[in-house]
Amino acid sequence: MTTHEHTHPLRGVMIFARDPETSCRWYAERVLRVESTAVQVDSGFWFVEVDGVEIGFHPADVERNPFGTSVVAYFATGDLRTHREALLDAGAEHHRGPLTIGGGRSICQLIDPFGGVFGLDGPP
Repeated sequence: MTTHEHTHPLRGVMIFARDPETSCRWYAERVLRVESTAVQVDSGFWFVEVDGVEIGFHPADVERNPFGTSVVAYFATGDLRTHREALLDAGAEHHRGPLTIGGGRSICQLIDPFGGVFGLDGPP
């Protein structure tokens, strides 16, 4: 993994996945909208780093970190409605929202094609 200085209070998000590589590539292309060359692997841990924040995909572990028990990560988007529709077309499923939360922001939660929950946060 890389060790870049960053200015965000958030350094990384860990998503426990049944198939870390497939999950990482789907998120990189569909959610984060970055080139597949940004995807990296280190000892079975797949990740993509965007603006100093690592989004990591670790193999789920039944005893320590079972699939689906991680926190819900919300990914910033410039157009929640359009991005949400594109993700639904790409195999995600509706979970919650969209909800208007104030300050010109809306949030929603989706279920990725692998069964994990994630969110989007941005203008409606």
